[in-house]
Amino acid sequence: MRHALEERWVRDAVTETPIAVIAAGKASEGMVRGLLETPGVRIARGIAVGPGASTTGPGPITWYAAGHPVPNSGSIDAGRAALRCAAQTGPSERLLVLLSGGASALMAAPVAGLTLAEKIEATRLLLRSGVPIHELNCVRKHLSNVKGGRVALAARGPMLTLAISDVVSPLEDDPSVIGSGPTVPDRTTYAEALEVVTRPTIGGRMPAAVFDVLERGCAGMLDETFKSGDARVEATDYRVIGNRRQAMEGALTAAQGLGYAVALVDTPVTGEARLTGPRHVERLLGLCHRLQHEREGAACAVSSGETTVTLTGGGRGGRNQEMALAAVSLLKDHAGAVFASVGTDGVDGPTDAAGAVVDTTTMARASRAGLAAPSRYLATNDSYRFFDPLGDLIKTGPSGTNVGDLQIVLTDGTEGQTS
Repeated sequence: MRHALEERWVRDAVTETPIAVIAAGKASEGMVRGLLETPGVRIARGIAVGPGASTTGPGPITWYAAGHPVPNSGSIDAGRAALRCAAQTGPSERLLVLLSGGASALMAAPVAGLTLAEKIEATRLLLRSGVPIHELNCVRKHLSNVKGGRVALAARGPMLTLAISDVVSPLEDDPSVIGSGPTVPDRTTYAEALEVVTRPTIGGRMPAAVFDVLERGCAGMLDETFKSGDARVEATDYRVIGNRRQAMEGALTAAQGLGYAVALVDTPVTGEARLTGPRHVERLLGLCHRLQHEREGAACAVSSGETTVTLTGGGRGGRNQEMALAAVSLLKDHAGAVFASVGTDGVDGPTDAAGAVVDTTTMARASRAGLAAPSRYLATNDSYRFFDPLGDLIKTGPSGTNVGDLQIVLTDGTEGQTS
């Protein structure tokens, strides 16, 4: 079933019965179902938000559908509801927060003086500029009444957060980055957020209200985010119950079941997709060829992480499609090799694809189809329009979870390169 993993992770982690629940992120539906199926759990109230979530979801939960990757009015409604839910939790009650990737956009509440449209524009500019996720979250925390531990500040009783992580850098599974850390202390400051938005590539287009909020924060006119010295830290507990490692283990197990010799790259894959793609595929190919020297037969190498894309054109695509496109020229010279990059959430950028697959034949098939060289599509971030005519897009639909991206190379045992 689509949410089986999330349900099991929550059932295995919950040992006490909470009476109030906040669920936010792409895996919220599966996590809530897992909670409801845990024996002895009785929920008095709660809210949940996901992309396209039904308002008639399971259990005594009020469901909100919200926008991702850009927040919308549903995000505002969900953010305000989460703050109310937290504030209603008394000292003798327990608040359970079920958190997963995507929560930053899905649960929003702009600070006073900032409109939803201005916050959306700020988020859009940062996304288009390709800033790392931790910098994006730094800014979002300081424009929000939810992020940066502000849900914890609103709560009046003990709180447990169970998180499914899509964070790979700069610190893997960093609680302050997952969902922009609504329940944990925040190390960033207004000054750091202001530094991000005033960079030459961003500042000239940022709404004036964003500068006003961050400057007032720097001047001490606004409260900072939740900090580690706050006494309320003692009332919070946080556990990461799922991450990219489970996705890699699942891929390796499936490959072994099909008879492949397997290898794993433990270090998360990061960096600009078009630059990282060829180098990383070369590394995975090397692992596969090493396996083939040790034993005859097919090999599989798996990695995971999250790259970035700096937009230079107006095309369609996502980081997984762009990483695959950057590897097309490399793969044409490797007989019997296939590379795929796919988002575990089933959504790669603003497209209906989760990623793309390339092999030895991709370049020749593209030429026969009358497509331009891959470099032309890379120049305009138009990877979707390269892969779509070839039937090489991977379309799974939303998976209901998010633990980053998977990269896989398969080789059939053919040695060396094509002539």
